Amino acid sequence: MTSITQTSSASATAELAPTGKLRAVINVGNPVLANNDPASGQPRGVSVDLARELARRLGVPLETTTVTTAALSVEALKTGRVDIGFIAIDPVRAVDMDFTAAYVLIEGAYMVPSASSITANAQVDRSGVRVGVGKGSAYDLFLTRELKQAEIVRAPTSQAVVDLIVAKRIDVVAGVKQQLEADAQRVPGLRMLDGRFMVIEQAMATPKGRGAGAKYLVAFVEEMKASGFVASALQRHGIEGAAVAPAAKPAT
Repeated sequence: MTSITQTSSASATAELAPTGKLRAVINVGNPVLANNDPASGQPRGVSVDLARELARRLGVPLETTTVTTAALSVEALKTGRVDIGFIAIDPVRAVDMDFTAAYVLIEGAYMVPSASSITANAQVDRSGVRVGVGKGSAYDLFLTRELKQAEIVRAPTSQAVVDLIVAKRIDVVAGVKQQLEADAQRVPGLRMLDGRFMVIEQAMATPKGRGAGAKYLVAFVEEMKASGFVASALQRHGIEGAAVAPAAKPAT
């Protein structure tokens, strides 16, 4: 039996690959999604695997643009330089792009200096507490809405936030849990707070105005989850702590 996305309509292909190739932006700044292969220098990861499979089904070549921040992924989509991106769902971003449902769920967590008096997530949103984030990241957008008393300090990239806490310019680092856990092992004197402050819903997205393409992309993501493709990709790339998102609820 042929799956719903094994073949694409001419309109979906034309909207997702208007130049005759599928242009995908890959964020290697989020290690859950992708990173650069040390041997080849080329990006690899679950988002790369999904982009390749989508291009195969559309019958077009894949062209990837590699960036190091979510904000740069968003900008590439907003300006039309790429056709698809792998971006966390957020209402601010939805103004310019259409999202699928999430394919992977990632936890957002906090990290503090070992000597910090902060011991729980609930203690972060207090007057005088400086929280470092990667500018334009999903957790930057979320915490901008949620934090009422703490001050948000934005670094150019998520990786650069750790430099701020080492320099004692911030009190708390907010970020992707897996990245912070790696930073805590690499940089002495830091510890994670238990739990999470948000769940980051990582999805695929395409610029607004591509209705047929967006509809095809929604079906594609659901099939990739249901078939085990996403789970296999996470396992193949050694990603721990990220969960395959549940099937999307039918539209009512």
